[in-house]
Amino acid sequence: MGKAYTEISAGLEDAISHARGKKARAKVHRPEPIDVKAIREKTGMSQQRFCATFGISLGTLRHWEQGLRTPRGSARVLLKVVDYNPGAVIKAVGNNGDRA
Repeated sequence: MGKAYTEISAGLEDAISHARGKKARAKVHRPEPIDVKAIREKTGMSQQRFCATFGISLGTLRHWEQGLRTPRGSARVLLKVVDYNPGAVIKAVGNNGDRA
């Protein structure tokens, strides 16, 4: 058996232990919670205006705000940037950011 097999086998054993709730070397990365409603309210926008401005479906926004789903990937990044500097993002996306 080669080194690659040994490393893959050890990784698989570690993954199985982790899946069974046993102590393992696996690292679990959980992103910090994101309060989508607070971010939207920070912009002063209604749900409809927020969705129109940032290209998010109203249903998706409502699921996020109700905690039924969590934004991931580029949507999460967008929300973090809007939270950090809403004015700059609104300005960057154009005149769609009129407060409603």
